[in-house]
Amino acid sequence: MNVPVLTTDRLILRPLELADADSIQKRFPQWEIVRFLVADIPWPYPDDGAERFVREIALPAMQAGREWHWSIRPTKSADQLVGVISLMDKPDNNRGFWIDPDWQGQGLASEASAAVTRFWFETLGRSVLRVPKAATNTPSRRISERTGMRLVRTEEGQYVSGPHLTEIWEITHGDWCARSLENATQARK
Repeated sequence: MNVPVLTTDRLILRPLELADADSIQKRFPQWEIVRFLVADIPWPYPDDGAERFVREIALPAMQAGREWHWSIRPTKSADQLVGVISLMDKPDNNRGFWIDPDWQGQGLASEASAAVTRFWFETLGRSVLRVPKAATNTPSRRISERTGMRLVRTEEGQYVSGPHLTEIWEITHGDWCARSLENATQARK
């Protein structure tokens, strides 16, 4: 399956490509971004880290149909990459994202998450979406809460910033459909 371009009111999510590596390399290696990412992210981030990630991890996984990665770009400046969002066909780890701190606090992560969650359920036909996160990552937890996810368990996890309690959040296809219907009904009122 080819990874499609996804659009929202304010965003264009383009399938990740090797040409995105330079923009990722300029924005990604910031402590505010990496501190709550899994410990296998190298830190300090190497000079070729983004190119290696895109070329050796993201693109092969996309071609194999195991992962789907998009660059996050504002509609008004579609040439500007401000983050990356991904879906993965892994147990208890189906979605992840990062947004440049200069672009945080505007609801862009929520908007991008909603678009890829729709793709997960409607296009890929999955029955449940699970998302792990450091319990201390309050902004990420708020996105899960606002989008109808529920906390299903906690466990220990290793992050770039060290060990943290990990929360596993989920939403089922049925819950997502009911929430989508409710949101559509409220929007018509």
